[in-house]
Amino acid sequence: MYYEKYITMNIKGKNAIVTGGGRGLGKAVALALANEGVNVAITGRNEENLKNTVEEIRNTGVNTAYAVFSMDDESEVKAGIESLAGQLGGVDILINNAGIGDFGTIEEMPSETWEQVIKTNLFGVYYAAKAVHPFLKAKGEGDIVNVASTAGLKGGPNMSAYAASKAAVVSLSQSMMAEWRKQNIRVITLTPSTIASDMSIQGGLTDGNPDKVLQPEDFAEWVRDILKMNRRALIANGSIFSTNP
Repeated sequence: MYYEKYITMNIKGKNAIVTGGGRGLGKAVALALANEGVNVAITGRNEENLKNTVEEIRNTGVNTAYAVFSMDDESEVKAGIESLAGQLGGVDILINNAGIGDFGTIEEMPSETWEQVIKTNLFGVYYAAKAVHPFLKAKGEGDIVNVASTAGLKGGPNMSAYAASKAAVVSLSQSMMAEWRKQNIRVITLTPSTIASDMSIQGGLTDGNPDKVLQPEDFAEWVRDILKMNRRALIANGSIFSTNP
C-alpha cells in the first residue's frame, strides 16, 4: 500500500512516441505502455511492421498512430514527430529506441557503413529528442528514455561502429539530463546487455534462448516500471543483464 501510494504513478492517458516501434524492443515497449493505458505512436522504416504493431496496440483500447521515416534525416524526424504529436494530442514520453547494428572488423567494414551506424544511432537520438523537447517543455514535465547498450560502456571486437555510436548516446543522454532536469524533464539512459531481438539474433550475438537470454518483454517491463516511478525520482543510468546466459 505504501509503495502504491507514494512511489508509483498512474501513467494511464499519457502520450508516448516509440522510435523503432515496429518490432523487437520498440514493439515490446509500445505494447507494455499501451497495456498501462498509454496512447502510443510508433515510428520506423518498414510500414508493414508498423501497421501490424499499430493493430496490436489498438486492440488494447488506446489511441495509436504511426509514421514512416528514417532517423538519419533531421527534417523527416521533426516532421514525423510533430505529426504524431498532433494525432495523439501531445507528447509526454519519448522512447528513443531506433537503431541499427552492423558488425565487422575495422579494416573490413566499409566506411560508408560505419558512418551510417553513427548517423542513425547517434544523430537519430539527437534529432528525436530535439523535436520532442518543445512539447515537454510546454507541458512543464516529461520523460525521455534513451536506449544505449552495454557495448557503449565497453567496446569489443567486430562492433566498433555500434559500440562507438552507443558510447556517444550515453554521453549525449547525460548532457540532456544535465540541461533539462530543471525543466522537470527526466532523461533516462539505459544500457541493456544482449537481448533476444531480431538484430542480435541475426547478428550472431545470441541464440535467443528464452530460458536463459533476456527477452524484449523483460526490457519493456523495466522501462514501464521506471516511467511509473514518482516524478521526484530519476533513474539517471541503468543496465540490465541476463542472469546466466
